[in-house]
Amino acid sequence: MSETRSEQVLRVDAYPTHEVGGYRVRAGKPFPFGANVVPGGVSFSVFSDQATSMTLVVYKRGEPEPMAELEFPEEFRTGSVFAMTVFGLDHENIEYGYRADGPYDPVTGHRFDARQVLSDPYARLIAGRDVWGVEPDRSRGYQYRSRVCLQDFDWGDDTPLGIPAEDLVVYEAHVRGFTRHPNSGVTAPGTFAGLREKIPYLKELGVNCIELLPVFEFDESDNPRSNPETGEKLFDYWGYNTVSFFAPKAGYAATGRYGMQGDEFRTLIKDLHAAGIEVILDVVFNHTAEGNEQGPTISFKGLDNATYYMLTPEGYYFNFSGTGNTVNCNHPVVRNFVLDCLRHWVADYHIDGFRFDLAAILGRSLDGTPLPNPPLLELLAYDPVLRHTKLIAEAWDAGGLYEVGNFPAYGRWAEWNGKYRDTVRRFLKGDPGVTGELATRIAGSPDLYSSRGTAASVNFLTAHDGFSLADLVSYNDKHNEANGEGNNDGANDNNSWNCGAEGPTDDPQINALRTRQMKNALAILLTSQGIPMLLSGDEVGRTQQGNNNTYCQDNELSWFDWDQVDDNAELLRFTREMIAFRKRHRELRSTCHPTGRVRDTLGLPDISWHGERAWQPDWSADSRLVAVARCGAGDDDVVYVAMNSHWEPHDLELPALPGGRSWHLFADTGAEAPHDIRTPGTEPELDNAGKYLIGPRSVVILVGRTNDPDESDTP
Repeated sequence: MSETRSEQVLRVDAYPTHEVGGYRVRAGKPFPFGANVVPGGVSFSVFSDQATSMTLVVYKRGEPEPMAELEFPEEFRTGSVFAMTVFGLDHENIEYGYRADGPYDPVTGHRFDARQVLSDPYARLIAGRDVWGVEPDRSRGYQYRSRVCLQDFDWGDDTPLGIPAEDLVVYEAHVRGFTRHPNSGVTAPGTFAGLREKIPYLKELGVNCIELLPVFEFDESDNPRSNPETGEKLFDYWGYNTVSFFAPKAGYAATGRYGMQGDEFRTLIKDLHAAGIEVILDVVFNHTAEGNEQGPTISFKGLDNATYYMLTPEGYYFNFSGTGNTVNCNHPVVRNFVLDCLRHWVADYHIDGFRFDLAAILGRSLDGTPLPNPPLLELLAYDPVLRHTKLIAEAWDAGGLYEVGNFPAYGRWAEWNGKYRDTVRRFLKGDPGVTGELATRIAGSPDLYSSRGTAASVNFLTAHDGFSLADLVSYNDKHNEANGEGNNDGANDNNSWNCGAEGPTDDPQINALRTRQMKNALAILLTSQGIPMLLSGDEVGRTQQGNNNTYCQDNELSWFDWDQVDDNAELLRFTREMIAFRKRHRELRSTCHPTGRVRDTLGLPDISWHGERAWQPDWSADSRLVAVARCGAGDDDVVYVAMNSHWEPHDLELPALPGGRSWHLFADTGAEAPHDIRTPGTEPELDNAGKYLIGPRSVVILVGRTNDPDESDTP
């Protein structure tokens, strides 16, 4: 009794008022949701609008059966929130879940089943999939166990870097695939810690932003398929099937078996920031791992199915995601869930930005109709915690909504520019009638983003979803047989070209052409206005052997082969120098679309177009050659990029330069290495200032400056 009086003096909320199931409890605070350590106990708070009762289920860590089941007293319910503080729990050694009771009536959207133990949607840690690939004991009733998490990481003076969007060079990577290969040379392959060991590689490459495929907890073992040729199990490798939105994937942590995945991930982010590299997370709010009517009940289905999912009038799941269900993102409760989640990753993990998978879904109404003013997108754009966080939309969905250039941006959102990808790919192939649109795309797509600036366009040619760059120039058709879906999965419209043979070949001419085509792609990408994004491994010619949908391939089809760093050193060097060149020339990173107006500094327009004859571009359907010259606003550089997708060489007449400047050669993809590219600032002056012969299927980059580069180039 004396102890209780002492606690009462210290804090009035630190003593129990009730006893439930032998545990001392009191009413918890409705906010924040989730399990939060409070003086003397843990406060549990969970939402359900239609549940008639809620029970907290507590386990000793790793034990199959509960140590306690505590029903929330009716007076602990505030509105639709059940909140209870339980005293005396060893919060570091428990797991918990909920049983929600209520109506089971799918026609009206309700699927309550009190026999199920449900994960907490706000759980900061999840147990049950602690080590990647370990087959779970599926006889256990509760597979994805919520855990309590402390907020005790020492960030030191780390803060998000705030790199201007137009200065980013994004590198899309998979946490496991980046270091899982046996030749990676790291101490903990396939983990956050392993990726941390490769930070020097990223820094030397020159990228300043890494975009990670999903790191929220998912179940890699939930794919029932096997490789039809080998019988090997297939995985949910990419992770676009979220189980828990607030929890980092334990199987991505060398310390996941100890429940330390959160701090291991934070350490990675802290060290990436110290190296000048931002971190963007690929997030999936369009669907969950619960699937459709046949899918498992993990969390939302059992807590409040009608709130969290878009449902047809008959109670079935709308499927705008192509995966079985669609999250009801613009329901007010779900909007707040998404906002809370993103705030959590920014505040507790110092994340710099997010790329939203199938983001067009986030603009749909409760019945799936596209909204003219989607409240969720507006909420995220103006939220004070997310105010300086990068927001990038994949501006389409599987329901046919395609909003590239038309995504509700509120002055904040950028987009994956699918039209940039398609146009540049077609040009590289040599398709006719593309030069006009190519000019628009490399100028920052002003037709799509005239009011938003060039940084609204995330330019990319390859991503996890589709061919790698090496495969883009090695295959005409997809080869997804190993996925076990009869080669029916994956995109069919790839705009790829195999350069004369399907797949690997010993023909030296074809292999040389493929290398040149990869250099052409990188040169165009890294001299285009907008934010360039590289797919991990493209800089060393990583192949997926023609598979353009490796979502299920946890093997060498997907892993970064580190032997390629030496084997394809020529391409790696080309990529590094191209990134360095982009950083050196501010005119390539302008936030404003060029207008063609003459700059006072040089008497040249900010952008001009050329063909074989200077100042005379050929926009005809048969043209496969176009050159662009850019003149910066604050310096006297001129950057000239000639792109020839024709199978014939062409003589270029170069535009004259004012003020004693001359043309210097930075890159010519038609030249043999090491003369294909120079280190920025060391470019040799052209012998013939007025002419240059561009080879077949080549890109040439020149810099117009005085002979003293330090006087003209932008550092």
